[in-house]
Amino acid sequence: METERVSKSSKWFSNKSLKLSLHRRRSKSSSTPSSPNSPTDGDGRISALELRAYFGSIGEYMSHEEASLAIHDLDADQDNLLDFQDFSRFMKREASDNDEDIKMAFGMFEMEKGSGCITPKGLQRMLRRLGDAKSYDECVAMIQAFDIDGNGVLDFYEFNQMMA
Repeated sequence: METERVSKSSKWFSNKSLKLSLHRRRSKSSSTPSSPNSPTDGDGRISALELRAYFGSIGEYMSHEEASLAIHDLDADQDNLLDFQDFSRFMKREASDNDEDIKMAFGMFEMEKGSGCITPKGLQRMLRRLGDAKSYDECVAMIQAFDIDGNGVLDFYEFNQMMA
């Protein structure tokens, strides 16, 4: 059931540029009232209305029903609001899923499976399979651009940096 809940929400939260800001509660003396036209109330939690407003601000339409479903899927305490803990749990799950995708992609580029590195030959072979034939020297140059330790191959960390 947890996977089903996450997959529904992932439709809306898969964009890596998503940066919802959850403001910490401020004391009443230091708080700034939100404008009457603003759907945000500054309480540090995201309502369906606030979620819709955010997606609208980045040019994405989200119906009230879709926003309510997304909130329901991620809301651990079922108060119909996303708090920082709800959002953090979701982002950790998404990061974990992304790590698995990157590990799978890395494995596709390894010349010798399990070697832990991408060689110029391995890169050349995979690019050819993808329809982008490159010379060996071009592949050496591509690897050099991300080869942090200068050993002529990409390890997983370097590949991950390249993909970021």
